[in-house]
Amino acid sequence: MYWEKREIEMDDTSRTVNPGEQPPARVGGYRPAAPWSESPSPFPPAPTTPQPGWGSGPPTTPGPTPPTAPPSALPPAPPRKSRRGAAAVVVAALLFTGVGFGGALALDDDGGGGKDATSVTTAVPPLNGDAEEPVAAVAESLSPAVVQIETSDGLGSGFVYDDEGRILTAAHVLGDADEVKVRLADGTSLDGEVVGTDPGTDVAVVQVDPSEEDLEIAPLALGVDVEVGQLAVAIGSPFGLDQTVTSGIISAVGRTVETPGGAIPMIQTDAPINPGNSGGALADRRGRIIGINDSIATEGGGNVGVGFAIPIDTAKAVADKLVSGGEVDSGFLGVSTAEVRSGDGGAAVVQISEGSPAAAAGFEKGDVITAIDGERIASVTDLVATVRAHAPGETITVTFERDGETKEVEVTLSKAGG
Repeated sequence: MYWEKREIEMDDTSRTVNPGEQPPARVGGYRPAAPWSESPSPFPPAPTTPQPGWGSGPPTTPGPTPPTAPPSALPPAPPRKSRRGAAAVVVAALLFTGVGFGGALALDDDGGGGKDATSVTTAVPPLNGDAEEPVAAVAESLSPAVVQIETSDGLGSGFVYDDEGRILTAAHVLGDADEVKVRLADGTSLDGEVVGTDPGTDVAVVQVDPSEEDLEIAPLALGVDVEVGQLAVAIGSPFGLDQTVTSGIISAVGRTVETPGGAIPMIQTDAPINPGNSGGALADRRGRIIGINDSIATEGGGNVGVGFAIPIDTAKAVADKLVSGGEVDSGFLGVSTAEVRSGDGGAAVVQISEGSPAAAAGFEKGDVITAIDGERIASVTDLVATVRAHAPGETITVTFERDGETKEVEVTLSKAGG
């Protein structure tokens, strides 16, 4: 009924493969960056040893890879004239919706002193969405807030989101770095300090001294529903080509995608993003950031029109926690599961942690989890993402099948390791 479990742990669940078979196509998963060159494929072969969230061998079908570029082979970008007279700066944002996952990562009530995630944060009035050239208008207003982030291992993108000199980016862009170089849109280079990272959501915050430069700030579309089919504009540094602008639409919302430390619902877009775009802006037609560009589904390492962005509500909630010095806690159910390859899918329970919420709720081996709070669970990754969207102490309703009978049980989540 379901695949044999293998010991590759991913938060509450396990990735699985059939004995002797390669893992299926995945949505998520991360490959290390490698030196960029003019060769047809700038990325090394996928590792042959298990990686977090992977099966036991390299995927033979499309799987997302983070668009993080290594140090650019191109010369440094020359200083450009500051666009202080341009329209209001905004950072690229992309789709997120209230359907399914609600938008913001569930955190403790002491959310770090950030602004209410139900409001729209804008440093300046957003653009008029009826501009004759909306992509050009977004690029002109948003680009000054988008930065290039350089580490000893590679480079990525980010954007300034408050007047304290804080920058949002993707955690995998930074790796283990404590300090980075931040290149502004006008070519100015600043020293940046890593405030914190959260591998579970792949969100990170970098701090620069705001007194060193009059920084542009990107408006955030907090609490704004993102719709499938709406315009999406991405700005970042693919392959070190800073201030590159691409556009497309929102292809899907609430798409479960693996991260280095778990899985979360993300925005899917066909706006081209490539290695180096990671951490950059995804924006709507009004120039408001709706997401952080994070990963792509690809066969050869390049863009094929399927990219993923971390919803801005999730990113801002995590950033507030990191800035306040608090922990980014997520709910813990306490089961290891395997994929179900028949019927409507689901996550089959193969192991239950002693003393966990799942044990207290009476789960048994062989139970197949099919829904949480009425939302369908079609895979192991769906379960990881849904559980992570809740904070410790929250109570969820879990629907599962046992011996052909559908059952429901309320479970109060705990903190992993707690």
